[in-house]
Amino acid sequence: MAGRAVSEFFVGVRLLLRGIGRYVRSPKLILLGLIPAVLSLLLFVGLFTLLFVYLDELSAEVTWFADDWAEGLRDSVRLFAGIALIGVSGLVAVVSYTAVTLLIGDPFYEAIGAAVEEDFGGVPDAVDLPWHQELRRSIFDALRLLAVSVMIAIPLFAGGFIPVVGQTVIPVLGAFVGGWFLALEMVAVAFNRRGLRLPDRRVALRKHRASALGFGVAVFCCFLIPLGAVLIMPAAVAGGTLLARRSLGLSIEQ
Repeated sequence: MAGRAVSEFFVGVRLLLRGIGRYVRSPKLILLGLIPAVLSLLLFVGLFTLLFVYLDELSAEVTWFADDWAEGLRDSVRLFAGIALIGVSGLVAVVSYTAVTLLIGDPFYEAIGAAVEEDFGGVPDAVDLPWHQELRRSIFDALRLLAVSVMIAIPLFAGGFIPVVGQTVIPVLGAFVGGWFLALEMVAVAFNRRGLRLPDRRVALRKHRASALGFGVAVFCCFLIPLGAVLIMPAAVAGGTLLARRSLGLSIEQ
C-alpha cells in the first residue's frame, strides 16, 4: 500500500514535468502565461517587503506574553516567532498568489488549458458561462480555499515555536498542506470548463490523493525558487489540466 502511494506521488511529479514540456513547446503559450504571473509577482513582492520591514514589530506583537521575560529568552522566542511568521506567510502567499494569478490571468490560462485539452480531442460538453458569472464563481472558490489554508496555517504557526521541530517537521508539513491546496487550484481551469466547482475538485482529487500531492508539492517547491512562481505557473496550469483529466478518469495518453 505504501509502495503504491509513493509510486502515485511520483506520477503527480511527472504530470508537472509533462506540463512543463507541453508549455515550452509553444512560444505563444509562454507569452500568454507570463503576463498575469509577473503582475501578481509585483503585488506579492510589495507585500513581502512590508512584512520584512515590520517583522520585528510583528514578532513582538505575537509574543506579547514574553515582554517581561529575561532578555535572552525573550529574544529567542521572538526569533522563533519571526521564523514562524515568515514560514506561515510563505504558505499563505503561495496559495493566494496562485488564486490571484488565476483570477488576473483567467483568459490566458483558459487558452493554455484548452490547448492541452485539444491534444486529447477537446471537451465536447464544455460549459461556456458569461464572464461575470465565471469571475464571481472563481473569486468565491478562491476565497474559500484561502480561508481554509489560513485556518490550517494557524496551528503550523504555533508549531513553529517548537525548537528543531518548528524548523524541520513544520516546513515539510507546510509543503504538503500547501501542495494540496495548489493541486486544488491548478485543476480549477479544467474543472470549470466542465461546469464543476470546488466541491467536485475535492472529491475527485481525494480519490487520487497521492498523485495530487505529488503534483502539488512539486509545484510548491518550484514556487519557493526565486522567480519560480512566474516561470512555473503557466506550466503548472498545463500539468493541472493533465491531473484534472486523470482524476476524472479521462485519457492523458496520446
